[in-house]
Amino acid sequence: MATETLPAWCARLLREFTASDARAEAIARTLSHEELNWKPRPDAWGVGQCLEHLAMGNELYADAIEAALTRNLAAGAVPEITPGRFSRWFIRSYIAPSAETKRGKAPSKIVPRAAVDSGILDRFLRSNERVRAIARRAVEYDVNRVRFRNPFVPVIRFTVGTGLELLSRHEDRHLLQAERVRASAGFPAGPAARPTR
Repeated sequence: MATETLPAWCARLLREFTASDARAEAIARTLSHEELNWKPRPDAWGVGQCLEHLAMGNELYADAIEAALTRNLAAGAVPEITPGRFSRWFIRSYIAPSAETKRGKAPSKIVPRAAVDSGILDRFLRSNERVRAIARRAVEYDVNRVRFRNPFVPVIRFTVGTGLELLSRHEDRHLLQAERVRASAGFPAGPAARPTR
């Protein structure tokens, strides 16, 4: 389906995930193993850990959303995603990057390893390609009604639309974190290699 014929929500999310790919490439493509795993503090994440966390989260959400779409019949496209009050609060309070976002401990299923390998960028990019494919498939469904179980807290059920929005905001948050790590004064690549943003 051509981008111009997609509902506004889908075209927007495809652009956002593609922009995330470009950000991740700019941050991580040229980094060595040491640079990927460098951390500003022992208890912080490096660039590689941010990307692994995102890739694992994308993969788990993709599994859950795909299962929900498979269980439901296509019911026609909706023009925009309309998250409910709880979903809007959850994204604003825990996911989207802002001064008000609460810092929480990552769920154990998506805690990155202490040292990631150099293939982590490609894994992240593959996870985004899968999410884009799911978004294109979801166009045939009412993404404001089809629900899936949150893979971390099964009693919470989000709509497919909310899940896709959440993944995009989650990427914003942790790509910003990775950019800040790379711009840190002690980063081994030095100022010349730091991305500008």
